[in-house]
Amino acid sequence: MRACPTLTAYGRHYLAPPRTLVSLTTFTSLHRHNSAPFLNLSLFTAFRSPFSRMETGTGSTGNKAMVENLKRFGVISSKKVAEVMEALDRGLFVPVGSSAYADTPLPIGYNATISAPHMHATCLQLLEDKLQPGMRALDVGSGTGYLTGCFALMVGAEGRVVGVDHIPELVDMSIKNVEKSVAGSLLQKGSLSLHVGDGRKGWEEFAPYDAIHVGAAASEVPLALLDQLKPGGRMVIPVGTYFQELKVIDKSEDGSIKTRTETSVRYVPLTSRVEQTGGF
Repeated sequence: MRACPTLTAYGRHYLAPPRTLVSLTTFTSLHRHNSAPFLNLSLFTAFRSPFSRMETGTGSTGNKAMVENLKRFGVISSKKVAEVMEALDRGLFVPVGSSAYADTPLPIGYNATISAPHMHATCLQLLEDKLQPGMRALDVGSGTGYLTGCFALMVGAEGRVVGVDHIPELVDMSIKNVEKSVAGSLLQKGSLSLHVGDGRKGWEEFAPYDAIHVGAAASEVPLALLDQLKPGGRMVIPVGTYFQELKVIDKSEDGSIKTRTETSVRYVPLTSRVEQTGGF
């Protein structure tokens, strides 16, 4: 997947689709979600991204249409990723009244967001080889639990998936969301768990992990996460401050590290709970 321009929305990332002919510009705060960002509507209207028309229907119908559109525009090429995203209804993991199936990030409270569906699909495909049945995965900044649930469906009951977020209310919300979904049985069996903690420190109890996903941008890769990555494992993490890149980090069997850049992105920062919430 070649690098594409990025569009920032609600302080999160929005990867513009391939073949974009104009530059899209958005201005927003990385830390506050009290109001919608200012979007250059003249450009957005002049070039109607196919992703902007992706919301169709509600419930399972809308979720299936979302996946079909991601396949149609070449975002999803993996049969397994398509099956998992179709099985796990995104509508169960967003606030009531949100545009659940539109390809856009959404605010979920506490100055956090759920990523756009195309970014979830991208990360799932980058990690697919490390999300085989029986493998272990860590989701840092698990938010409403959507991507954590996708990981759990991919590794199955014989695997182990851990979600970590430092906002207790979001962890409570994510558990309730997962319980309502097809991943609920994996939560009950203990192969999926969601925890309150500082994701920058990982979750050592079930390390090492075949796959690690980080849902916020780090100024540098946390050493604790590298330590908890299994030899032969892969981490996907956005790195940078204002200018950010989605990094794919592979740890070889001898422990050496190889890093490549997948694309430019725009995420909220990987930071402390106090900094994220402004002390509240």
